Parts: sequence; structure tokens; C-alpha cells
Amino acid sequence: MRYQALATDYDGTIAHNGVVSESTVAALRDLLATGRRLILVTGRELPELLEIFPEVDLCEWVVAENGGLLYNPATKEERPLAEAPSPAFLEMLQARQVERVSVGRVIVATWEPYENIVLKSIRDLGLESQVIFNKGAVMILPAGVNKASGLTAALKEMGLSPHNVVGVGDAENDHAMLKLCEFSAAVSNALPAVKETADFVTSADHGDGVAQLIAAMVEDDLAKFDDRLARHHLILGKAGNDEIAIPSHGPCILICGPSASGKSTLVTRIVETLEEQHYQFCLFDPEGDYENFAGAVAFGSPDAPPAADEALQLLSNPDANAIVNLTGLKIPDRPPMFLSMLGPLLQMRTRTGRPHWLILDEAHHLLPADWRPPEGVVPEEFQNVIMITVHPELLAPEMLQRVDMLLVVGKDAEEMIATYCDASGLDAPALEPAHLQQGEVLLWKPGNEEPPLKIAAYPCKTERRRHRRKYAEGELPPDRSFFFRGPGAKLNLRAQNLIMFLQIAEGVDDETWEYHRRAGDYSKWFGSCVKDDDLTAAAKQIESLAALDPHEGREMLRAAIEREYILAPTSKMPVVGAS
Repeated sequence: MRYQALATDYDGTIAHNGVVSESTVAALRDLLATGRRLILVTGRELPELLEIFPEVDLCEWVVAENGGLLYNPATKEERPLAEAPSPAFLEMLQARQVERVSVGRVIVATWEPYENIVLKSIRDLGLESQVIFNKGAVMILPAGVNKASGLTAALKEMGLSPHNVVGVGDAENDHAMLKLCEFSAAVSNALPAVKETADFVTSADHGDGVAQLIAAMVEDDLAKFDDRLARHHLILGKAGNDEIAIPSHGPCILICGPSASGKSTLVTRIVETLEEQHYQFCLFDPEGDYENFAGAVAFGSPDAPPAADEALQLLSNPDANAIVNLTGLKIPDRPPMFLSMLGPLLQMRTRTGRPHWLILDEAHHLLPADWRPPEGVVPEEFQNVIMITVHPELLAPEMLQRVDMLLVVGKDAEEMIATYCDASGLDAPALEPAHLQQGEVLLWKPGNEEPPLKIAAYPCKTERRRHRRKYAEGELPPDRSFFFRGPGAKLNLRAQNLIMFLQIAEGVDDETWEYHRRAGDYSKWFGSCVKDDDLTAAAKQIESLAALDPHEGREMLRAAIEREYILAPTSKMPVVGAS
């Protein structure tokens, strides 16, 4: 199931004149009966909402005050997502005779025509506040707080990605939320600007429109609207003047070609695009070709098999990506290892829609031709999968039958297509020699009458940024150095470069190491002082692991640094996943 949750506005969307009809409540129950989840995202203050919407318990989370407050109906927990309103600001509004002022935990609200007085008051006090409009309502919130930021906080609690959420609304304050969601809908009574940007506009208004949207979700998971989601597609390259993209959801792709033909380059380009668009991936790497890819945490090495539990734990964070390095396993041991992870990964997909993509390099090592999967292990529709191989004929027939897009690189591409078709029992398409040059790809969809298409693939963006001695071995000033202080500032150990950082990290006690990891201090230093976005992203993923052994955490961070920099040796340390 692609769409795991519905995020809906209240007033003007599920509610008409502040009331949710019985038929709309019934539609919301129909949504929940499919296993999907409901999030209410509203500008209303919580006490008022609870008074007028007794069925709030249908929602797993409520984002109130236009993103300022998070509420869990099951536990009654309330969590402000920003600071309370400034008393000086409230006093100034009163002194300037602004009427109909409502004050929440975070939000301050009034109505037009007081917006100019509100803006002047914010300016006079030098506040970092913003004004958001909603059909005549004037809402004042801290900068950066809106429905999108509030929904992001709710999704984090739920372990969901915005790519698995449908959003529906009607007014200008819904724009940020709708833009965040993978699929956006507007009810027929929505403002024209909201309708213009939505993927789907219902023919019915208010709650009846939401019921119409829910019926479409239940019917086919909104598959009929996939062609409207081109903004999410994975751009591959150009054929003539036309830009060619891979759908972000659905295909089972086989990439094949001889050794050193550019398969890894093509896959790296696709993986870069997944990372840019925040689609989560898990890449199985039998040859160690992707261990240096920034933006993902690698597990395993030639000397140590990967720790499957750690990789799965990492992927419980929607923002994290995993590379499972299988070089430490003998070839006969790789299919069982892959299968041991495939079941949990598919179960995770059922619960959360993630990981969005599974990438199987040297797929014939993982799913060999003589492999016969137990019934039900591999779903009939094996979606969002990329398999890479030199030998399609050595891949399990069950997998070849699931391929709906073939990408071929290297010389004699037409022979590779013929080999695939022979192994799959398909008729090979008639085509002239493609004469592919470096960087060109032949795209063919089995069963499609259209001939294969030659594409000039876009180059990779990944840079191997090494030998930056300023950060690796140089002397950063004290204000840009890292200080291991630990709880209570009991230490004051300065790391003026990355080598010193690793040396001190190896020697400090676990309590100090964990203190800084849990506080996110490592990623903050890499971002603000070392100024390395990829290293920062890797550190954030490591910091997000709640139950991580300190020793393994050190090794993961060391590996991330060494992917980006060539460092003088400090001391030999074992690899993540070693027993």
C-alpha cells in the first residue's frame, strides 16, 4: 500500500460550518478499516476543537494551532512545537485595540482588517514571527511554524514518510501541508489557488469531497492518478529533446550490461535522485561498489558480515538509508542472508510503505537461477525494485517474470536484450544495433510494442571529496574545533581536526561519547564547522539510532569520515558488524 495515511484540514474540508457530518465520519471509519491512519491538521486551538469534534479519537495525531501544537487523542498528551506567545506582543495588541484576539499555546489569532496592526507590532518589537492567512483569519506564529512543520512532527512520531501521505485541504494555510504530501487533494469549495496546485480536485464539497477522496484511496490506492505525479519521478536523462524519467512508484527494473560498462554509474545516478527526493532505499551490495556512497550508512565489510538487525533498526527512521555490504560473506551464503532481511523489509513496507526502493546489485548472487523461493516470500507485484546484473540468464526466473522495465548499458546492448528475453521466455524485439556510447542507456519495457529507446543518461553528481587537509590534518581555531566535554562539562578535550577527533573519540569514556551523540553534537560540528553536508547527513543518521552500542557508533562514524577523507592512520579499529 503506497498511501498509508490521510492528513486532512478541518474547517472547510471535513467540516462544514464547524460540524463534521455523520456521512463524513463514516467515510473516515472506512479509511481506518483499510489499515490506513488519520491525521487532523487544523488552525483551531485544541480546547475548541475537542468541544466541536467528539470523534477526534479517530485521529492518531492532531496537529492544532496551524502547526504549533501536537496532540495524541489516545494518551491526551499535548506537546507545543514552539515557544509560547510573547507577553509584550499580546500587551501591544491590546493597547492598539486589536479585537477578537485568541491566544493558544503557541498561536495568536485575530481577523482582518487587523493584519496591518499585527505586522507593525511584530516589526516594532523585533519579533521573529510570521503571519498566515486563512479566509479572513489572521494567524501569528513563530517563524517556520506551519501545517507542514506540524505534520512533519506527527509523521516522525508515526514512523511515516511524507511520500506515503495524502493531504487534503481548502485554504491558503493548507499550501505548505499539501506541498509536503506525496499526493495533494482539494475539495471543490477550496480556493482557486489551492485547486490549481492540487493533484486532484473533488467534485463534491467539504466532507462529501473528502469521502470521495477516501473512496478513491480504497479503490486502487489512487493508482489512476499516477500520471499526475511527474514531479516525483526519477529523472534519468534525455532522448533527443525529451527528458526521460522513471516513475517514483511501481516499476520492477532490471539493469544489465557487461562489466565496466557503466552499470554502477547509472545506479549511482538513480540513487542520488532517490536521496535528493528523500525516498528511502536499502541497497544490497555484494561487491562493495557502493560502500563510499555518502548519505547512507554502510553495514558490513570484506572482513565482517553485515549486522541485519542494525540495518533494519536504521531503516525504522524514514530519513535514513542503508547499504548492506555482503563482501564478507561467501557467495553461497548471500541468498540466505538476503532472504533473512527480505521478509522484515517487506513487512516494514506493509506497515509504513518503506523502504521506498530495494536495490539489488549483482542480483544473480542474491537470487540465482536455481533458487526457488518459498511460496509467498516474493510478492506477485515486486514493486520499487532495481536489480543489477551482468548475467540476466543467471537470475531466478521468478524475478525475470516480474521485470517491467529493462535498462541496458554497454556494447552489444541488443544481444543483452536477446539474452534476457531468452531467459524470460519472451519474444525479443526487432532492433538495429544500438551502438551505445559511454553514458548512453537503452530502455525497453517488456511486453510493450514500442521499440527500445536510447537515452543519454545524466552524469552522476557524487564527488569524492578527499585530501582536504584543512579539516583532516590542519589546525582549526578553537571556535571551530570540537570539544569533548561530556555531562556536567567534566572534560575539555579539544579536537582541532578530524584525525584528532577520531583519536579522542576512541579514548573517551562511553558516557561522554553517548552524551554528545544523543545531543546531536557531531552532526552540528560537521555542518557548521567542517561544512560537509554529506558527513552531516551520515552523522544525523547515526545519531538517530536510539539503542546503538557506543563501540559500534564510533565505528560507524569513523567509516563515514573515511568515506569522505583520506586520513593518516590513528589505530586499527574493527569494522561495524564484526563479531
